[in-house]
Amino acid sequence: MSRSHDNVVLANVSRRGFLKGIAAASALVIAAKWDVAFAQQEQKFGAEAMPGGWVDDPNVFISIDEDGTVTIINNRSEMGQGIRTSLAMVAADELGADWENVRVEQAPGDQEKYGNQNTDGSRSMRHWFDPIRRAAASARTMLEQAASQQWDVPVNECKAGVGVIVHEPTGREIGFGNLAATARELPVPDRSALRLKSRDEWRYIGQLTGPHGNLKGDQIQRPFAIDGQDIVTGKAIYGADVSFDDMLYAVIARPPVYGAKVASVDASEAMKVPGVIEVREMDGAGQPAAFNPLGGVAVVAENTWAAIQGRSALKIEWDNGPAGDNASYDTSVFTEELMARAESAGKVIRSEGDIEASLAAAEQKVQATYYMPHMAQSPMEPPVAIARVSDGRAEIWAPVQNPQAAVDGVTQRLGLEPGAVTVNITLLGGGFGRKSKPDYIFEAADLANAFPGRAVRVQWTREDDLHHAYFHALSVDRLEAGLDASGKTLGWRHRTLSPSISSLFTEDPEHKGAFELGMGFNTMPFNIPSLQLENPPASAHVRIGWFRSVYNLPHAFAIQSFVSEVAAASGKDHRDYLLELLGPARKIDPKSVGEQWNYGENPELYPIDVGRFRGVVEKATAEAGWGKKLPDGRGLGLAVHQSFASYAAVVFDVEVKDGGELIIHSADIAFDCGPQVNPERIRSQMEGACVMGIGIALQSEITMKEGRVQQDNFHQYEFARMPSSPRKIRVHLINDNPDIAPGGVGEPGLPPVAPALCNAIYAATGKRIRRLPVADQLS
Repeated sequence: MSRSHDNVVLANVSRRGFLKGIAAASALVIAAKWDVAFAQQEQKFGAEAMPGGWVDDPNVFISIDEDGTVTIINNRSEMGQGIRTSLAMVAADELGADWENVRVEQAPGDQEKYGNQNTDGSRSMRHWFDPIRRAAASARTMLEQAASQQWDVPVNECKAGVGVIVHEPTGREIGFGNLAATARELPVPDRSALRLKSRDEWRYIGQLTGPHGNLKGDQIQRPFAIDGQDIVTGKAIYGADVSFDDMLYAVIARPPVYGAKVASVDASEAMKVPGVIEVREMDGAGQPAAFNPLGGVAVVAENTWAAIQGRSALKIEWDNGPAGDNASYDTSVFTEELMARAESAGKVIRSEGDIEASLAAAEQKVQATYYMPHMAQSPMEPPVAIARVSDGRAEIWAPVQNPQAAVDGVTQRLGLEPGAVTVNITLLGGGFGRKSKPDYIFEAADLANAFPGRAVRVQWTREDDLHHAYFHALSVDRLEAGLDASGKTLGWRHRTLSPSISSLFTEDPEHKGAFELGMGFNTMPFNIPSLQLENPPASAHVRIGWFRSVYNLPHAFAIQSFVSEVAAASGKDHRDYLLELLGPARKIDPKSVGEQWNYGENPELYPIDVGRFRGVVEKATAEAGWGKKLPDGRGLGLAVHQSFASYAAVVFDVEVKDGGELIIHSADIAFDCGPQVNPERIRSQMEGACVMGIGIALQSEITMKEGRVQQDNFHQYEFARMPSSPRKIRVHLINDNPDIAPGGVGEPGLPPVAPALCNAIYAATGKRIRRLPVADQLS
């Protein structure tokens, strides 16, 4: 298997002082270190120039106790993507552990020990598959060496079985736990001598549904989700489940307009609410806000209900002066401004051939403009954080995707010494990018600092969550294609307009950054003689943040919807035309199409692979029965997209009744992420992306007037419910190829869903959908 992260340093850290409390004194503990900076350093200077031994403060621990228990310290946040289970599967498989003896502990936020813990970008398995395997392989090798010493036999006669080391000539066995004390005294094997298991030896990786390779059925265990039992029985600990005696509860009235501040506040009625202890003004960060709180007025009480009632009784006058024109922000007006701006040239991002000549020579032109609204991440669990500050230290409990940002921010805000802040990561009841921004944690820390020694919980309501999100950017995309007499595309121009996430951190650039343009825009793989990609300006009037799949969503919606329109104009089948645009199987270096993010990965490992694009299109359409005869009012729609180093294609079979009722009969999803660690969880992520994408297409929209969000709760900001969900979702996992670098899973299933659904609606009704959400456009 090609190694995407060979730059992994391993160490036997069994006797290190900082491991106290993690494992028993007789335990064998192996650590692996990998992070982006280390990888870049090795890539720049070469492996021979890197330290040959241990790099202090390990990232990942695998320990074996004397009773045979294998503990994996998970350094990623679990928000439903199953990373606690999947990383444990990788470690247990490479080690040879018995799944019944495996347990997982959640690492606290500590970049010095655990590396980059920011769980976003669908990078957890992509970055940790190899380091985890190497750490486990080291532990397995050391156990084999320990058995060799104990039996006084050659080490090559000792091989790990399931929780035991076997002496192959005699069949003798000894448990891992009985060897841990001896193994812990051994040095870590040299990297060159480390043997990773072959695919045929895997017992857990990709093995959830039955035997594989040379393994017998009774050698395979079906790993159960680490958190599954606790979640279904209500024992799992989410942010709001953390409780302490004498804890205080707070809610905050935040400025309704981005950048506004408190002009005056009358708290007299709030203080009359039973249980309310104090009302405090909170400083805001102004603009750009980054991850800092918006400020406002906090009500601190003996319970959450009292705090909410106290907040309702506040009388606040807001000063919109610092907010500038944010106070007049109207999404309907802004959309029309962007629509008009899309008619004019913008900053050229990529240009090939002569677009003007190609369009002028075209026998037929096709033009369309697409719109996607603001959206809020709105995870089922709203933001919540508990903080306690005393004696120069702060401890946090929160569902957070980016614990290091929380550690750094609290340290700075409270003026604490480095190492004085602990962030304990609970389970996340959904994240979708919202919980990468720890503003809610900073609010709790600021309030806890005013009540030394007492835990303070800041609880956001659903209204808070919708009104003060880091919103997905409103987007307008205008496309134009010129066709020759045979319908072949000669020229393609795409202008994309939406505020940039960079506006959070610096003066508004009004243009998308390279990392945003690289999300399916300038990496568009079509084989067209002339194309031009442009980015006219668009300003930000609210906090813009990453939302599941980020700018892949509007780019995929526009491009894949437009392909359907161009195919129809040419008189050709949509699938056939899409494959014609993709052209022959080939690999495109992302660097050749312009500066782009590429998710922080080496473009040589993650090229734009047109063959994989074609593979998912062909699989999804074949499984859906593309081309089959359907009754009137029913149609198939297709879309494909590459994101987070993976490839996804979706085909919907929909029916639209005379009154506009939409029935989604089925969804076929073909997905190629390369090596598949946990197929069951991959399927569940694709199913979840399908339902979430349907909600984005049909219902989800944040609108603003006078700078204020118009939606308050789920009765106004809607998701797909059971009647809108497909009657069948079939997920087809393909190209489980261990010889390519692994791709992401959590996000790449989402981008093709909305365009595939809208294309299916067109196939059923002849009505084009260019503006989301679909909502009342079907009646």
